[in-house]
Amino acid sequence: MNVLILGGTGMLGPNVARELAPAHNLRITDVNPPEDDLPGEFLHLDVADLDGVVAAAEGMDAIVNLSVLRRDRRIAWDVSTRGCYNMMQAAVAHNIRRVINTGPHYTVAGPNVTECFDYDIGPDIPPQSGTNIYAITKSMGLEICRVFTQHHDINVQTYLFYNFKDPEAIQPGEHYAPFVISWENAAEVFTLGLDIELNALPSNCEVFYVFADMPHGKFTNEKTKRILGFQPRQDVEILWK
Repeated sequence: MNVLILGGTGMLGPNVARELAPAHNLRITDVNPPEDDLPGEFLHLDVADLDGVVAAAEGMDAIVNLSVLRRDRRIAWDVSTRGCYNMMQAAVAHNIRRVINTGPHYTVAGPNVTECFDYDIGPDIPPQSGTNIYAITKSMGLEICRVFTQHHDINVQTYLFYNFKDPEAIQPGEHYAPFVISWENAAEVFTLGLDIELNALPSNCEVFYVFADMPHGKFTNEKTKRILGFQPRQDVEILWK
């Protein structure tokens, strides 16, 4: 499969590229060049550039969006919101049916959710991003994806993360957040998302929480395991054992 990766030289991007490279042909884009050698073709591209994103998607079978900008108001909008719009327009232009979007857990589960007393919270709750600029722009990007799937034959899977860890660098007693996972384990979900038959997904727009099995049960990754076949590794458990 020919796969376009937007924002592919960030912190998660190289892990995803190495995970996908054995089975897929990659076209990796970013505003920053890769620090290390990455598999596939690299293009310098700002995801806010509609014409550039549409051109980069030519000949692709799937799009993976890893682009992120957290703090600057204008650029956060350009990357997280306009970037999703541009990605979906590119999918329409080239009849690309498979799109994987990403974001932080508070794209749907903002402070009202994370600070409440509920447990076993799944990804299909009504979105409640809160007022953080990063969360708001990602939440609007998710809504753009949802609207496009209602009007076009496109399937969007959105993977929500929060706290990534290098298992070898974890110190006993180190604080961990409700969403925690190793970089390598997080990357594995993208292979599952590219491999799954689209008619096996419940709808054209699905949201998945991606994190390791954790003892507190605040959030649940059951949907990700049940539908995508995701298998959390036991590589970050030193945080709570």
